[in-house]
Amino acid sequence: MKIREIAAMANAEVLCCEELLDNEVHSACGSDMMSDVLAYVKDQGLLITGLVNPQVVRTAEMMDMRAILFVRGKKPTPEILALAKQCEMVIMASELRMFEACGLIYESGLKGGVLK
Repeated sequence: MKIREIAAMANAEVLCCEELLDNEVHSACGSDMMSDVLAYVKDQGLLITGLVNPQVVRTAEMMDMRAILFVRGKKPTPEILALAKQCEMVIMASELRMFEACGLIYESGLKGGVLK
């Protein structure tokens, strides 16, 4: 699924790396605990989270993710956006709650990946 489709589905504002919206992601993960993302996530293309700090981008980069969708109306700081731009990672923000965002994205065909 293209990142552009995810942004539209979640009614998300694209905050960083709009030029990469046509990149594909093949799976997703929703979590506010980066330790869980590191411990259990593999081959994920999209991270859905309400946690707003630079560690989110660093974790997503380590896991080879291509995009982050911040939910619950959370907005990343300029520092987070600068780091994401450096990592070439699309950053989006949505008013949806995590449960709703995950459900919409899952229902549209994007599934979770394989656990480590």
